[in-house]
Amino acid sequence: MSDRKDPNNSGDDGSAPHIPVLLDRVCEAMAPKPGDVIVDGTFGAGGYTKAFLNAGATVVAVDRDPDAIANGQALVDAYDGRLKLVHGQFVDLDEHARSCGFEGVDGVVMDLGVSSMQLDQPERGFSFRGDGPLDMRMEQAGPSAADVVNTMPQKDLTRIIGLLGEEKRASAVSAAICRARDEKPFERTVELARVVEKVVGRNPKKPGIHPATRTFQALRIYVNGELHQAAGALAAAERILKPGGRLVVVTFHSLEDRIVKRFLADRTKTRGGGSRHMPEVEVPPATFEYIVKGNQDASDEEVAMNPRARSARLRAGLRLDTPARELDIFEAGVPHLAAYKGLGG
Repeated sequence: MSDRKDPNNSGDDGSAPHIPVLLDRVCEAMAPKPGDVIVDGTFGAGGYTKAFLNAGATVVAVDRDPDAIANGQALVDAYDGRLKLVHGQFVDLDEHARSCGFEGVDGVVMDLGVSSMQLDQPERGFSFRGDGPLDMRMEQAGPSAADVVNTMPQKDLTRIIGLLGEEKRASAVSAAICRARDEKPFERTVELARVVEKVVGRNPKKPGIHPATRTFQALRIYVNGELHQAAGALAAAERILKPGGRLVVVTFHSLEDRIVKRFLADRTKTRGGGSRHMPEVEVPPATFEYIVKGNQDASDEEVAMNPRARSARLRAGLRLDTPARELDIFEAGVPHLAAYKGLGG
């Protein structure tokens, strides 16, 4: 979604809410114009979508959060039928575009992770800065974060917190969670945050980052299947983009950025490895070429105006006239987690 907080700072930071991150750079990479059809796979508060509509494009905007869809109805009315709002997962964005009558599109934008609107509402349970139910479900359906921490075996919790939160003390954190839940099941965000804080402790070098940040990130990513969704959405974008269509992706942490980086590196590759001792390996035809080589970060000026932009990275590719390929999401960088079964799509 285009209105993000830094996931490494899950609480309020005093900045204005719902500011589209990297908006100028997204628009430069997308280059929207009248007659274009663009899929916004993560609608959120509609920041990117509105910019594309103002440029004359038609937008198919997808969001799995029913609140985002409800809040976007005013934009539908304001743009005379050029905005199609779809409640669904962005992993199916090609199917959503076809359901709106478009067999191919000129652009796909995705803004990965959690939105500031979700973080700012304690009742959604994404943040520990305000007490709320331990929920974290973007779709407001299915197993919640409370279900995970109260029922999952300790070894699986350790793996989730370690891999998806990159928490160095994952084993100790999961052990503390299991001890605490034996006495009383977790129901509230502050209950979990307190347990994690006792284990991890405060880092005097990073006083603004709460000790529970990584654990909360891990649970949120797991509950919503965010990395699976991101990898699948990249493949869906490859399937639906016309030759010359543009893929623009904004990420906010290393796990999702690694997936996008690997996808574009693989899809732009034109030569296999080789040496004087080994023949060059044949590679499939490239399906993209870079619009942006590497990544673009927020400018100092944007970070000063919107601290939520400080961890944002933009990557972009131009679709070539070659068939879409199958994608192995694990080769793309999605961690192997047996405990994922049945959660987050």
